[in-house]
Amino acid sequence: MANTFEYPDTLARFYDVIYHSIRDHVDSDFFLNTIREAKGPVLEIGVGTGRFFASALQKGADIYGIDISKSMVEVLKKKLNPEYHSRVTVGDACYMKLKKKFNLIIAPFRVFSHVTTVEEQLVFLNNVWGHLNEGGKFIFDLFVPDPGLLHKGVDNVVDFEGEYEPGKKLRRISSSVPDIVNQLLDVTMRFEWQENDQWNTESWSFKMRFYFRYELEHLIRLSKLKLLNIYGDYAMNGLNRNSKEFILVCGK
Repeated sequence: MANTFEYPDTLARFYDVIYHSIRDHVDSDFFLNTIREAKGPVLEIGVGTGRFFASALQKGADIYGIDISKSMVEVLKKKLNPEYHSRVTVGDACYMKLKKKFNLIIAPFRVFSHVTTVEEQLVFLNNVWGHLNEGGKFIFDLFVPDPGLLHKGVDNVVDFEGEYEPGKKLRRISSSVPDIVNQLLDVTMRFEWQENDQWNTESWSFKMRFYFRYELEHLIRLSKLKLLNIYGDYAMNGLNRNSKEFILVCGK
């Protein structure tokens, strides 16, 4: 994350349409309930366009957010009353120096996958530790790597198709090429949408890190955080051979 990582304006524009459709039913209840139960200030790392943040704020949560992407934060601020704009910061969570400490810090939806080097991973985890109150928790999620997909990659899969406005179609086509040795995915997302009586297209490429269970356990042990638990889904069931998610709960 210390490297430049900016979401294109096109993704920021269509983010809510895509992810409210393909992601809300997976993780929204878990994170919103976790925020509600925090009973104190909460920080969301990778706040983006506010998929959780806006709802939590409306329900009275004492929540703050940080995101490395200016374009995403600009979309979020348009949803908020100006009095709440100061709760959202554009910045890199590896090197954030916020004035508050928090009872809960969350990094939902694969934020940690964008931290690609061990050095930055430990900087990130220790900076989170430094922003937690004593007894505070840090919760983040990652995907469990699928060996078949890691071997074959993904080639031009349509993972969203719908309307972003009445009568205006949008689709996203995703590809990924695995780099097994370096545990990286070279991901390309292509957006195609109807506007001004024509189809428009734009592509965006980036790298994501994938992790394995014991690697994650060792990383946490090397950091100042304490690993409290790892779950295999958002119902907080234990890890098993069919798990698709890592849900890591760490403490200070």
